Amino acid sequence: MERENELGDYLRARRAAVAPVDAGLPDDGSRRVPGLRRDEVALLAGVSTDYYIRLEQGRERHPSEQVLRAIAGALRLDDAAATHLFRLGRPVFGEAAATTVAPELLRLMDGMRDVPAFVVGAAQDVLAANALAARLYSGFARYDNLLRMIFLDPFAREFYADWDRAARIAVGNLRASSSRFPRDERIERVVGELSVRSPAFAGLWARYEVRPRTHEDKHFRHPRVGEIRLHFEALAVTSAPGQHLSVYSAEPGSADADALVLLGRPAEREVTGPAEEAELQA
Repeated sequence: MERENELGDYLRARRAAVAPVDAGLPDDGSRRVPGLRRDEVALLAGVSTDYYIRLEQGRERHPSEQVLRAIAGALRLDDAAATHLFRLGRPVFGEAAATTVAPELLRLMDGMRDVPAFVVGAAQDVLAANALAARLYSGFARYDNLLRMIFLDPFAREFYADWDRAARIAVGNLRASSSRFPRDERIERVVGELSVRSPAFAGLWARYEVRPRTHEDKHFRHPRVGEIRLHFEALAVTSAPGQHLSVYSAEPGSADADALVLLGRPAEREVTGPAEEAELQA
C-alpha cells in the first residue's frame, strides 16, 4: 500500500469533495476540476499558496497543529476526518494493533447467547464470534474478514439490502484504522489484496473518506430467516488497541427479534440424528 505522500493524497481528495458554494466561494461554472483549487484552500486556511502546494506535494512534512486545524476548517472536515488529517500530518508511532482476543473477552462474548456478537481487529478481521453471529453470516464462504466478505464474496450482494452503503462504511472504517495504525502490516495486506482484486474497493479507497463505525442500523436478507433489521454497536476494547466487540440487537417484541430467536435455533439438518437421516435418504 503506497504511503509515501498519503497526507498530500488525502488533501487532494478532500478538497475535490468540497463544493465552492459550500465554502462561501463563487462558482461561475468554468472550473476544470471538481471542488476547490489549491489557492482557495490556502486562502480559507490563512496560509500561503506556496506552503499549501508544498504540503500536497509532500515537500513539507511537518505542519503545525495550528495549520492542520485551519486546513481542517477550510476543507469542512468533520471530527473523524479531522482526526485522520492530524494523524497523517503529525504521526505518532508506537501503538500496535492487537490480534489476540483475551480469554475474559471470549467468555463475555460467548455469554451473549441471545444476540450476535463478534470481535473485530483493526484490519476488519473477525478474530472471534459467538454461535449466533456465525449463523447470521453463515451464507458466506468464509467468515474471516468483513471487507473481503463484502467485496470478494458474491453472496454479499444478496445479504446486504444496501450493499453500496455497507461497502462505503466498511472502507471508511478501514481508512480510520489505517491512520491510527499507519504501519500495520495486516491492514496493508488487506488493502493491497482488495485494491488488486476489487475495482469497487479501489474506487472507494481512493476517495479517502473516513468513517469510524460505532453504531448503525442494518438491513440483511438472510437465507434462512429472510429480511431482518438489526441495530449494530461497536464497543472499543480499551485493553486491546484496534479491537472492537461488535454486537447486534433487535427491537423487543418485533419481527426482527422473532427472527433472531429463530436464527438461534439449530436448523433441522443440525439436529437430525442418524435414524432420522437414514429415513430422509430412503
